[in-house]
Amino acid sequence: MADQDEGGNLLHQISRRASSLSPALRGVADVILANPEDAQSLSITELASRAGVADSTVSRFLRELDLDGYNQLRLGIAQAIYSRPAAADQRATWVYEGVLRGDSREQILEKVLHGSVEALHRTAERLDPAVLDDAAERIHAASCIYFAAMGSSATSAENAIMRFVRAGKRCLFFRDQSIQSMGSATAGEGDVLIAISDSGDSTPIVSSAQIAKFHGAFVLGVTSNIDSALAAVVDSVVLTAGTVASSDVYGESVTGKWGQLLAIDALYATYAARYYEETADYLQASYLAAIKPTRGTGSTH
Repeated sequence: MADQDEGGNLLHQISRRASSLSPALRGVADVILANPEDAQSLSITELASRAGVADSTVSRFLRELDLDGYNQLRLGIAQAIYSRPAAADQRATWVYEGVLRGDSREQILEKVLHGSVEALHRTAERLDPAVLDDAAERIHAASCIYFAAMGSSATSAENAIMRFVRAGKRCLFFRDQSIQSMGSATAGEGDVLIAISDSGDSTPIVSSAQIAKFHGAFVLGVTSNIDSALAAVVDSVVLTAGTVASSDVYGESVTGKWGQLLAIDALYATYAARYYEETADYLQASYLAAIKPTRGTGSTH
């Protein structure tokens, strides 16, 4: 993201430069400056609509400000919102998504909760039922579902495996990145690879997606960044809402994963509803074989 001056932030930069922008770009700036809190939760399409311009105009706005991408714009807005006036030698330190050094326990809980709820709401708004329906159909026809994920996104992949294995689907996921790539090379026609990356720019995940697609597998990307390298490679994209008040240092947060988990559950629910009869049979069989024996004699859960 563009460097910020010693006493400024992204909103200050936008305000200073607004008058020199073209009318279309100035319209984007006006929407952001009028209500930064609202603007930081908008998708690129929603921001463009508010400004009465095309998505490509917002992309030009990002380039004009030397921003790396739309997530960097939302990050900069969030940082500006949460910044606190202080002497240069006493400025609060950014330690987590919207959380500053010195925040009270109550403030920390409120900010983390707010970020989590917002991530769920924004993801629900971005999920496309048609994309989920098509993905569910391809998963049903697949001989095997492969997963590519790293870092905390691996948790989302493991959640998906638990869902789909119980529904009777064969799944493969290796935490080792080299083996992930090898596994992707064994995928072929009739297989599905689900590549999960919040940023969409994790090189190993993009590579696995490219390999699987080269070998004929259907590749589904789960990412918050429609302009990412992953989104450009895959056959279909399930869009989530990623972190908006984080940084490269603190990017591996739970807030960014709520969107992934919601998207995975929505995909599974779509699959289970469409193929109810066989899914119900597999759920019953897996419960009797693997879950019921682990429960205490008097347990009803």
